[in-house]
Amino acid sequence: MSESSTIFALSSGSGMAGIAIIRLSGRGAFMAARSLTGDLPAPRHAARRVFRHPLTQGVLDDGVLLLFPGPKSYTGEDVVEFHLHGSLAVIRAMLDALGGMAGLRLAEPGEFTRRAFRNGRMDLMAAEGLGDLIQARTERQRQQALHHALGGASQVIEGWRRDLVSILGRVEAAVDFADEADVAEQTVDEVRRRLDDLTVRMRGALAEANRAASLREGVKIVLAGPPNVGKSSLLNLLAKRDAAIVSAIPGTTRDVIEVMMEFSGVPVILTDTAGLRGATEDEIERIGMDRTGRELQAADVVIWVSAPGSPSGPLPELDSETLWIENKSDLDPTDRSLGMAHRVSARTGAGMAEFFTALEERVLRHAAHAESATLIRSRHKQITQSCVENLLRASAVSADHPELMAEALRAAAHDVGRLTGRIDVEDILDSIFREFCIGK
Repeated sequence: MSESSTIFALSSGSGMAGIAIIRLSGRGAFMAARSLTGDLPAPRHAARRVFRHPLTQGVLDDGVLLLFPGPKSYTGEDVVEFHLHGSLAVIRAMLDALGGMAGLRLAEPGEFTRRAFRNGRMDLMAAEGLGDLIQARTERQRQQALHHALGGASQVIEGWRRDLVSILGRVEAAVDFADEADVAEQTVDEVRRRLDDLTVRMRGALAEANRAASLREGVKIVLAGPPNVGKSSLLNLLAKRDAAIVSAIPGTTRDVIEVMMEFSGVPVILTDTAGLRGATEDEIERIGMDRTGRELQAADVVIWVSAPGSPSGPLPELDSETLWIENKSDLDPTDRSLGMAHRVSARTGAGMAEFFTALEERVLRHAAHAESATLIRSRHKQITQSCVENLLRASAVSADHPELMAEALRAAAHDVGRLTGRIDVEDILDSIFREFCIGK
């Protein structure tokens, strides 16, 4: 992939629409625009133009042309935008005309944003935030992604970097004056205090990371319990569609069924599982029960469902994130075998409002304050944990060896640079930008 070439792509959504936007970026962008329109408008001024095929002079469309000279453009290069009528035929004709020009090629997924990163128009955290913004499905996901795309997380990490550079400078000075014991000891004491403060801040960001991941990836809710207690009926009621087969025959659900939904802007993965009971000779049912056990281990919230007269089964440990549901309350309104459970009826809807409220409270608790979290990807968490370990290693060095402290601090600074892309991160760029659409 050569970054010296001029790239083009449809930047608006595919399919028929009122308007389509085709974007170009690179040294040949303005020349390509001139070959289609003749004269060029002033930079950053929308101008109506007739676009003609450069070889046949046939009219391609009547639209709007915008020029953004580099380096003050999205990519840092010369950028052109053609605003066209959004029919598939117009889009195809314009793309074909551009594809026939020497030095132009179709952009790869995320290549515009990759060039913006390469040219210093955004750092890696902001680029990841933009990718998340494109993928956002809920309002709170949008808020979280926008916080990163606009540089909110980058500002926090830049603060870490500045502190590390300052601390490292103090330690390097101590190395230069290593023969003056008093100077070195005073410096190391001051450095340890500052390292403790920085470590606390990074650990605070790590503590927020799980909530942030819940908002980005979805809170995992697992419906579990004995067979034939109405778990699938509850799933269908929550999903507002027939996602699972409902039958009076025990053991109907043999495999895991997942439904994507949201509560108050928080994405949720709602999972129905095979009923749990004692030993079974049915091999398929046993496999389903094993899978249920694995789902319970991975759950953020467990909804344990029972019903009047149902066997208790192997109950999970009771904690604040387990919701106990006694379903089929319409069959025996007096039954109180699980006194702390929410008594509901998936058939009549009795008790469901209170159950929804309790479930929503747990979901929102998992994603509390996640919109402004600094670390939202596993990459962020792994690198920051490595940085904390290097800070602890530096803090443990005795005053007699400031050069060892400096070595650990340089490793920590390297970690922070990996977060924002200030150092070489070629190994992760492809995985990040391939998630983008072609026109971004």
